[in-house]
Amino acid sequence: MESILSGHHSDAFSVLGPHRTESGWEVRAFLPQAMDAAVVAGGVASPMHKARAEGFFVGKLDREPHGYRLRITLWNGSHVEMDDPYRFPPLISDFDLHIHGEGTQYESYRTMGAHLVACEGVAGVRFTVWAPNAEVVSVVGDFNDWDERRHPMRLRSGGVWELFVPGVGAGTNYKYSVRARLRAYRQQKSDPYGFESEDPPKSASVVCDLESYRWGDQAWMEARARQDLLKEPVSVYEVHLGSWLRGPHNNYLTYRELASKLVDYAKRMGYTHIELLPVMEHPLSASWGYQVVGYYAPTARFGSPQDFMHLVDCCHQAGIGVIVDWVPAHFPKDAHGLAQFDGTAVYEHADPRKGEHRDWGTLIFNYGRNEVRTFLISNALFWLKVYHIDGLRVDAVASMLYLDYSRQPGEWIPNMYGGNENLEAVDFLRRFNELAHQVPGAITVAEESTAFTGVSRPTYLNGLGFTMKWNMGWMNDMLDYFAKDPVHRKYHHNNITFSMLYAFTENFVLPISHDEVVHGKGALLSKMPGDVWQKFANVRAFLAYMYGHPGKKLVFMGSEIGVWDEWSDERGLPWELLQFDFHRKLQAYVGELNRLYRSHPAFYEVDFHWAGFEWVDFRDVEGSTIAFIRRPSGGKPFLLFVCNFTPVPRMRYRVGVPDPGVYREVFNSDAEMFGGSNLGNAGAVVSEPVGHNNHYHSLVVTLPPLAVVVFESPGG
Repeated sequence: MESILSGHHSDAFSVLGPHRTESGWEVRAFLPQAMDAAVVAGGVASPMHKARAEGFFVGKLDREPHGYRLRITLWNGSHVEMDDPYRFPPLISDFDLHIHGEGTQYESYRTMGAHLVACEGVAGVRFTVWAPNAEVVSVVGDFNDWDERRHPMRLRSGGVWELFVPGVGAGTNYKYSVRARLRAYRQQKSDPYGFESEDPPKSASVVCDLESYRWGDQAWMEARARQDLLKEPVSVYEVHLGSWLRGPHNNYLTYRELASKLVDYAKRMGYTHIELLPVMEHPLSASWGYQVVGYYAPTARFGSPQDFMHLVDCCHQAGIGVIVDWVPAHFPKDAHGLAQFDGTAVYEHADPRKGEHRDWGTLIFNYGRNEVRTFLISNALFWLKVYHIDGLRVDAVASMLYLDYSRQPGEWIPNMYGGNENLEAVDFLRRFNELAHQVPGAITVAEESTAFTGVSRPTYLNGLGFTMKWNMGWMNDMLDYFAKDPVHRKYHHNNITFSMLYAFTENFVLPISHDEVVHGKGALLSKMPGDVWQKFANVRAFLAYMYGHPGKKLVFMGSEIGVWDEWSDERGLPWELLQFDFHRKLQAYVGELNRLYRSHPAFYEVDFHWAGFEWVDFRDVEGSTIAFIRRPSGGKPFLLFVCNFTPVPRMRYRVGVPDPGVYREVFNSDAEMFGGSNLGNAGAVVSEPVGHNNHYHSLVVTLPPLAVVVFESPGG
């Protein structure tokens, strides 16, 4: 009784609830909120004796009290009748507990966390949490005045704690109060599987009904299941929800407001997908979502889980896919989060040489622990299945793959073979990808910056199993090249051509992401040399070359309107720039580039094989020009790209072509409607039977300054 009153008893069910005694039955309850209490069973109320002044009540009965309730008188004189949590049996099956401990419960979100259920006809919430080294775990929340003594949980096998609390409903705030066996550790923790959170800086989890939303994207989901996105157009608009657009007082837009404004904009601009910086709950807005505490809860900054579902639903109904950044590489040390969850290193490694990212001040998941693998893989499937997310872009994969990532000698522990590869993380990523790809139409994308082999190759070919991988090398080479004054570009021509030496070793995405427009790197427009006209012309040429280069496309928000300042999460994009011609025409240019990209299969059908690409001329170093062909799966009609990366117009420039006939100019980045000088080829060029660039025929074209022109082959 003393342990119950002080909140130290590790097996409250052995004391509280109904118990057979030598003289009959007793019902014991700890009710510190009650002045007196009675057991109501079979329509008869039997008074309970207050055995301790702190509120420990005992009621003696003649027979077993089936389905009894407790009738209590509160200190304010009011009366309440309630079901006793300690009369209900365990609800989690032994099999679920077994596979959780085995690490194969890949939808553990169905058993762990807070679930609205009914037991013996009584509605309430089943709370379940894993805390293997805890002495006591209790549920605290709005329903018990946050009293850590009143709802201690039942310990099940494998370190799982469970409690059914009758009468609790959706919208209830709660946490777990965890007392460790060691070091007198005591902490209130958010639910690792919490489906909703309070708006930061508050940190409680919230009971949530995820089944209540009615989806309207059935047509999208059915079509997605039949798609092979590797052969489809993929033009991704990367978005930070908190700074894409702000309200009149610099306040955040809600998910539902974004479902109108953002979706309409992305559709009008012709993007196929939006990619969201992490939407999972995070305590620090300045982390952009990359330091996650609530892995199963969309951040409350913008609304409820149902509101976020509405945003995804609207995207799908508008024909736009949704990719979400996912962060299984590390998590922050916030006291209410996963760190030292039960007073010990449960989710992380105990040894900081394996368990801590000192650069980021975060902790590293223990990928070799079964329950941690279950937690993370289930989380990935949760977003794909419950929220209908179309793809997960996995952040910081390189930091997961290498034990010595950003560490000095002596600061890391080699693997069992003496190498620096994190074998447990490799195994985890492979299993994650295998299961994620079992969700019809779902994709995974790796942000991986090293030369690790086979990131986007199937696991049965010894790859990691990602659908695609960001091409960080191409990004760095291109940004370095375009930052050069055009007079010097001829000395860096290999920056343009080098990517084709490895372009088909992985399924690449070409990214210009948020990381390239912050921390002093400057906005995409401000990276470009020259006067204002040349800066915009450089951006247009860069984007046209990017869209022509093999690989899927990703551009961070703001680049499409030519923002001057680097991105800040503390304010919305400067949309007022669109009152100026250069910015408005750049926006129109990107929209037209997306339309062109989606309407010509040569852009996207063969992105990951040499059959889709052919150099025409990469030797014109002095002129800083290149020409290449992109082919669709059938080979024709192909597209000819001719790029001039200097401000010098090239008149009567000869380019070899494989087929004779009329080549229609389908795109010119120098068009006046895009802010260019309107130098071009009058809509078409007829080939001449003059051999050039190892072809029997050639075109004589006009190359505008700092521009890319695109021609469609005859028969197109």
